[in-house]
Amino acid sequence: MNTKHKIAVIGLGYVGLPLAVLFASKYPVVGYDINQKRIDELKEGIDATLEVSEDALKNVLQSKNPISKNTSGLYFTTEETDLKTANYYIITVPTPVDKNNSPDLTPLKKASELVGKVLKKGDVVVYESTVYPGVTEEECVPVLERVSGLKFNIDFFAGYSPERVNPGDKERTIDKIMKVTSGSTPETALEVDSLYRSVIPAGTHLAPSIKVAEAAKVIENSQRDINIAFVNELAKIFALMGIDTKAVLKAAGTKWNFMPFQPGLVGGHCIGVDPFYLAQKAQQIGYYSELILSARRLNDSMGSFVASEVIKLMIKNDLKIKNAAVLVMGVTFKENCPDMRNSKVWDVVDGLVDYGCKVVVYDPWVDWSKRRIPTGVKIVESLETDTYNAAVLAVAHQQFLELNVRNYLKEGGIIYDVKGVLSEKVEGRL
Repeated sequence: MNTKHKIAVIGLGYVGLPLAVLFASKYPVVGYDINQKRIDELKEGIDATLEVSEDALKNVLQSKNPISKNTSGLYFTTEETDLKTANYYIITVPTPVDKNNSPDLTPLKKASELVGKVLKKGDVVVYESTVYPGVTEEECVPVLERVSGLKFNIDFFAGYSPERVNPGDKERTIDKIMKVTSGSTPETALEVDSLYRSVIPAGTHLAPSIKVAEAAKVIENSQRDINIAFVNELAKIFALMGIDTKAVLKAAGTKWNFMPFQPGLVGGHCIGVDPFYLAQKAQQIGYYSELILSARRLNDSMGSFVASEVIKLMIKNDLKIKNAAVLVMGVTFKENCPDMRNSKVWDVVDGLVDYGCKVVVYDPWVDWSKRRIPTGVKIVESLETDTYNAAVLAVAHQQFLELNVRNYLKEGGIIYDVKGVLSEKVEGRL
């Protein structure tokens, strides 16, 4: 163990917690979060995000701050004073957009203020939050300088290593995904790269600058967003033509260089958000992004499109729309995880409610005691005796793939399979 590195991870969500646990297998780590309930649960070995198992947590858990003893392990805290003796600060807070889809750097700046209060000469601050190129050095570093009174690249240094966490994926875990690294000086870059490489068997890629690393991250998700927007547009076109989109994609996929993207609802904290960061920065320097923002608008329209397609199928089957009971299966942004951030399934729900349907939501992955239940929507904890006029498979949770959905439909009821994964006969799908 390289005892030189004493690490503090700021923000213990889907990104920060797996990273803190990984580093704690080799280094002394303090995990900091402002959410006291979250910290209390983690101390008991409970991760509400389901990204880290109870055993994995307890294997590294320390009852006292391991930094002071210079031993490996992980200590959870909400106290700023517990961060003082760290020399590496890794910031993994969210970077959302506001109601106008403009980047909201508030969490990032507040985390920078927090670190600035405890920053010392020789310390390194590494950011993992997704941002547009320039945020680390132009927005965050000035906050660190102002609060700490120290000089950048003289007294303290910075790095950027974009997160590559895939929520719910138990195969491609954080240690199995190559990590991009960077630093504010050549020496810092090598040190940051060495630190990450020491715990990530998949290896690292050292970018030539912080801005390059920032840009790499934001285009990873923008590229995926654009490709999904293309097949979503195809789904709309083929729906008007009465052609099965999935069958078309399967046929086209027989060519060796055809990329196998599927239509769907593009939510989550990354793909549905990150493109706005790049587009906003481009606009600041005088370039209006056409392709990126067009893709975003198209993907954001898919919830209302799915709702309208469900209604069309119901009308075609002579089903009454007003007060029709519609079951929506799954509201997380992806399968087999409890993450509901920026889930576009709610756009489907809102659309169906606007048409006058009585919507019932079922998602076995969501702990509704910790969630705000939308007005006008009924939540059920299980599927039992109730039957519905229509069912919408919105998220491909494993539990749904094992169900016979038609058992829960009234006579003449229809199934719309957003994900195209059900084996039983369905009336409609993307």
